[in-house]
Amino acid sequence: MEIPHPHLSPRTRQNHLLRSHRLRFHPSRYAAPDPESKQKAAALRGEFHRRRIQERTNIVLQYLEMGTNGLLHSQQQDLVLSSAYEAAMEALSSLITQRKRGNGSKRTEKFDQMFRYLQALGLEQRLAGLKIIHVAGTKGKGSTCTFSEAILRECGLQTGLFTSPHLMDVRERYRINGSDISREKFLLHFWECWHQLKVKSVKDLPMPSLFQFLTLLAFKIFLSEKVVDVAILEVGLGGRFDSTNVVKEPVVTGITSLGMDHMEILGDTIEKIAFEKAGIFKPHVPAFTVPQSSEAMSVLHDRASKLMIPLDVAPPLSSKTLNGVHLGLAGDHQFTNAGLAVALCRCWLKRTGHLSSFLNENWDAGLPEPFLRGLSAARLSGRAQIFHDELDSEEPEINSSSGDLIFYLDGAHSPESMEVCAKWFSNVASDVRHSSHENGHIERNNFQKNLTNENCYNVADKVSRKILLFNCMEVRDPHLLFPQLINTCASKGVHFSKALFVPSMSTYHKVDSGASTISSDISQDVSWQYNLQRIWEKLIYGKRDATVDSCLNSENSASLSSLGLLSGDPYKKSDPANQKFTNSAVIPSLPLTLKLLRDCVRENPTLQLQVLVTGSLHLVGDVLRLLKR
Repeated sequence: MEIPHPHLSPRTRQNHLLRSHRLRFHPSRYAAPDPESKQKAAALRGEFHRRRIQERTNIVLQYLEMGTNGLLHSQQQDLVLSSAYEAAMEALSSLITQRKRGNGSKRTEKFDQMFRYLQALGLEQRLAGLKIIHVAGTKGKGSTCTFSEAILRECGLQTGLFTSPHLMDVRERYRINGSDISREKFLLHFWECWHQLKVKSVKDLPMPSLFQFLTLLAFKIFLSEKVVDVAILEVGLGGRFDSTNVVKEPVVTGITSLGMDHMEILGDTIEKIAFEKAGIFKPHVPAFTVPQSSEAMSVLHDRASKLMIPLDVAPPLSSKTLNGVHLGLAGDHQFTNAGLAVALCRCWLKRTGHLSSFLNENWDAGLPEPFLRGLSAARLSGRAQIFHDELDSEEPEINSSSGDLIFYLDGAHSPESMEVCAKWFSNVASDVRHSSHENGHIERNNFQKNLTNENCYNVADKVSRKILLFNCMEVRDPHLLFPQLINTCASKGVHFSKALFVPSMSTYHKVDSGASTISSDISQDVSWQYNLQRIWEKLIYGKRDATVDSCLNSENSASLSSLGLLSGDPYKKSDPANQKFTNSAVIPSLPLTLKLLRDCVRENPTLQLQVLVTGSLHLVGDVLRLLKR
């Protein structure tokens, strides 16, 4: 007897015969569905999902209404919102398909998908209604956007600001009139956007990547919040194929200072990087930039000429222009960013018909009052930020006899920004007054110490030590970052008593909320941190094979003071014969690092620790999360 389908396995052959039997005796029931039936089935599934969306939305609205009317205790409402918010963070995390940033090989494909996502959300036509300022650049684009938002808000306009990355909570990316969007509004817009895309996702249009979704959500929020007069968008990466570049006709575009960053994606020359950034230029839309290198400026002008649009160079602001007002963001480089923000805002006001309010202003004599107020009020966490840590203790006398612990936070992660960070830290770390206007945004954690001499800290009787707390992504080159930091600080007479290398708590493949549980796990892989330490030691001492300290952990109960922190010479070698150095260490946990620093100042009342946290915005965000707990 001939065996049918001999090339198939017995089980597959049996299933094949069973299907043939069904088709023979029940053709109408088991026949392949025709295209019309598929469309009906898809429509039914879509209707089912739409009902689920409506039901979930109604539930959230009911909870919000119950909370508003006092039917839910505040604790119950917070519990419901927290649970829903953590679920949203899990959903966002599912959009990250790689554990590390990709090489940009699919940028064109992803950019084309963005237009289809806009169609799926019904936003494509509505997007033209947003009056947008679009900003790209290597350094300072977040600061420029922040200045611009604050200026226009002080001009009486309703503002929407989209920036990246966030430090502690994803809602930081969406600011309405200067404040982060509330959890309630975020959840309503998030789930509506999520389910609409989920229903329409197919094989050739999967769910968007994380940044694509966050960008789409920004458009959704700004268009849903009817009060937004102006939307300021910061480019995520590059410009030409960035998700924000689906905006076809912004009111004005700007490019901040350019440098060598993200070279694995944007190119290995300043010309290639400038070409990518200039991709946000649009026909009939004025463009502005800041003073650039001749190579970069040539590329920008070439692109503007091809589009037949004006490209103006915004001059940096000066103290005279500011009329004695201090910028809200610290550092000399902020005069350049503020100058670009002023040019962008003035152009936006003119093109949208709002400049008539300033017709009587003498711009040559100085900036209008709303501009000055905005420049002074601008705030951006994690950039030139000073945080005074007040030690918690049930015994007040312990606090009064403790040393000082001050954190200086700046997310510099490129050679150029590291130099700027080093200049800022060198200046402010030597100034015990820490004026918030001159030196950066200051936060105090229950800081109640006695202040003398017009808010000067009395540290004459304290020993001051500079600490470096550092980490960077593995795509960064520490051989380029460290020399800028070391040499710039040394030129100002600033040296680090100890460098601490620690892994970040946040990870590329997971989105956490600001309230997420903080892990004290010390079993993390710290091979990268050991590499950073070796490079640091080699640059400091010039020794190729220096023996670095063993990794600190909670079991050996090592303290920072026991590692020579209080020694007189910051660069004193503890064992020259064995080439072993104790002025750097790898610590496997950020919470443990903070505990060691706090214990150190508790045990040493005459000690002031000035801790520079830099190398990564992820690290800066993690430190802020711990400090604000």
